[in-house]
Amino acid sequence: MLSDRRSFLEKMSQIGALSLLPGVSALAANAEEKNHFVVGPYLQNIGADEVTVMWITHKNSFSWVEYGAGGYTSKREFGYNNGLIEANNRINKITLTGLKPGTDHKYRIVSTEILGYKGSKVEFGETITSPMSSFKTPAVSEDEVKFVIFNDIHDRPQIIPQLLYRHGYTGNVRDYDFVVFNGDCFDWVTEEQQLVDHLIKPSTDIFASEFPFILTQGNHECRGSFSRHIPEYFAYPDNKFYYAFSRGPIRFVILDSGEDKTDDSVEYGGLSAFDRYREIQAKWLEKEVASEEFKKADFRVVLIHISPYHSGDWHGTLHCQKVFGPILNKAKIDIQISGHTHRYMTHDADATHNYPIVIGGGPLEGNRTLIKVRATKKELNLKMIRDDGQVVGKYDIARKTKM
Repeated sequence: MLSDRRSFLEKMSQIGALSLLPGVSALAANAEEKNHFVVGPYLQNIGADEVTVMWITHKNSFSWVEYGAGGYTSKREFGYNNGLIEANNRINKITLTGLKPGTDHKYRIVSTEILGYKGSKVEFGETITSPMSSFKTPAVSEDEVKFVIFNDIHDRPQIIPQLLYRHGYTGNVRDYDFVVFNGDCFDWVTEEQQLVDHLIKPSTDIFASEFPFILTQGNHECRGSFSRHIPEYFAYPDNKFYYAFSRGPIRFVILDSGEDKTDDSVEYGGLSAFDRYREIQAKWLEKEVASEEFKKADFRVVLIHISPYHSGDWHGTLHCQKVFGPILNKAKIDIQISGHTHRYMTHDADATHNYPIVIGGGPLEGNRTLIKVRATKKELNLKMIRDDGQVVGKYDIARKTKM
């Protein structure tokens, strides 16, 4: 039976259908290879008292995190759902809660292979353990936050280390609290291997086991046979690509601009409903900008892949402008940061939008950009730096009077 299944998987892989099978990927096709960590750990959604730890194992396992404040790992946490501890899975997404704010924590990931079941009895295999990693929870009232933004990498993972290292973010100097990938990290998404090799692993190799990252959905993340599986590999609040959170003096609003083409575009076979999706987001956005968290923030920053303005006249752009534009103009946001056009540009406030817009560059050398942002309670500073070190965009924004 094992040889039959292996033969079946090999044939499916050859015809490109492997990624269509639920729970199966090319990474897991070699059944005889020992269990190991495919990638991870990588961090998501860090807050003052919690963080989500993620990793992928080669084989189905029961997994947990050992962690603790300071130099001790006296606590253990695992995932659970409806009374059952999560097990017999490969993609692990475990949230540590009740953490002490503003504190260094040590942690490591542990996975025990599940060989199978005999009746109700579980058969366990070998246990694997990662080296120790660390992270620091932010203080409840941080006075400062720093982050860097990539956009439009388009399946060129070498851009991540190249830009970080060229701009001084070496393995020993990582002067940021988190990293944003502001859409279009891929051309189209076809399998797990692509997510790992072109985003998760290069990030984990440099920073992601200690500093979290955010992936906003670009229009190219919407494409490909594996696109609907993307949320399994990252931690999104309520499993949605649009949400808001506060970090230091900034209230961040993440919007999903969706596809740039119409919903009836022939490429998608009638399986897109982005107009409705953007309209649902707009209703949520109205509530967000009316919230106390938004109003009381020292700065309000919007991250969206396709800018509603200065991004051409594609349907998606114009629909974003229609449903998001009036709300954002009333909301007194401080800056919007986008990508998509592959042409780095800054746009001051004008008659159509009353806030500055920064659009990052494209994936080709000479046009790639890294956007660096630092905010205190008094000022937000942004620099957009081209891959040759030239500053091609800059804003210094003083705090406005509270709303």
